[in-house]
Amino acid sequence: MIDPQILRKSPDLLRTALKNRGADTTLFERALAADETWRKAQTAQEQLRHKQKELTPNGKPTPEQQALLKDISSQVKELVQAAADLESKMFDALLFIPNMPDPSVPVGADAGSNQELRVWGQPRRFDFKVQSHDEIGTRLGLLNFEQGSKIASARFTVLRGWGAKLERALINFMLDLHTDRHGYTEIFPPVLVNSKAMTGTGQLPKFAEDMFKCAHDDLYLAPTAEVPVTNLHMDEIIETELPIKYAAYSACFRREAGTYGADTRGLIRQHQFNKVELVQFVRPEQSMPALEELTGHAEEVLKQLELPYRVMALSTGDMGFASSKTYDLEVWFPSQNTYREISSCSNFKDFQARRAKIRYRPSKDAKPEYVHTLNGSGLAVGRTFAAILENYQNLDGTVTVPKVLKAYLGGIEVLG
Repeated sequence: MIDPQILRKSPDLLRTALKNRGADTTLFERALAADETWRKAQTAQEQLRHKQKELTPNGKPTPEQQALLKDISSQVKELVQAAADLESKMFDALLFIPNMPDPSVPVGADAGSNQELRVWGQPRRFDFKVQSHDEIGTRLGLLNFEQGSKIASARFTVLRGWGAKLERALINFMLDLHTDRHGYTEIFPPVLVNSKAMTGTGQLPKFAEDMFKCAHDDLYLAPTAEVPVTNLHMDEIIETELPIKYAAYSACFRREAGTYGADTRGLIRQHQFNKVELVQFVRPEQSMPALEELTGHAEEVLKQLELPYRVMALSTGDMGFASSKTYDLEVWFPSQNTYREISSCSNFKDFQARRAKIRYRPSKDAKPEYVHTLNGSGLAVGRTFAAILENYQNLDGTVTVPKVLKAYLGGIEVLG
């Protein structure tokens, strides 16, 4: 949630930020109007309370004053209720207003304005016709899309044999890298989260239709480990030293409504997928350097796997709702002759912390302030699986195992 002080003191700045994001400003105007009316109600309350004191300077009021005080008391009661209603309306409107982009974010309407920051690795040149990961995985018996559809629905997949082992190997490799080398504490969170947690990280109320909700409970299947892990410190004043860094594996669930052409095939856009998530809680002055660090940690996974990728700075019109600045890592897919997103690393500043009420003390006796939160995929496991099948495919139909994964797969060198 944006700082209400920005709404009050810099409304034009916020209007511009929302327009740069391509966001509807209707709710912003509604929140601004509610806040202005609320402040007037607060002022009227103060004036009436002051009048109450003036009428009783020396103790017991006269009968005439009693009648007037009763009327004033009734007015104050009405204003208190009106102010509470207005404050609630302002808060509800603020929950739908996206975060303000950092000044360093490129301004643009969509992905066409994203900026390429760097490229790592050279895409492999094949001397045979490349196959897509779903073709390779199906032929080698690693993936079974028909069984996934039969027992669930479309966009669910069963991993079999070495496919299941490869998925598990990737999860273990990513967690080991981030905990042993990058200093993250491993978390294994619930996959069911309540609406308060979903509101804290920004999925609710705006994106309710994208989520899987339990029919009879206030519980949702987590769309990403970002939700349970960020909310570990919901309603807390963090007393330990910052930064705090968590890494978590979780199954993730999203409706992914709509059609996406070729993305409806294979592992690119599934209703259920595995992901290793990186989450950091930092002091405000640390958050931009922390974004660079976290992005580098996600990049290291791709470097270790020797998968070509690039880093993109997302434009104002392509960023997620809660993000203030986002870098996307895009891995090379030979069958599509293009780069595809495999991780989004974002700095949310105090946007999530305000919603989830996560604070820290800048010094021992200081007033609590909101932390800055960051997260990023380190990485999306299914898309990493797919990128390995495509980039490491061989003429004879086999798939070479990346060197760094051999120890996780019992020393096997080739799948097939």
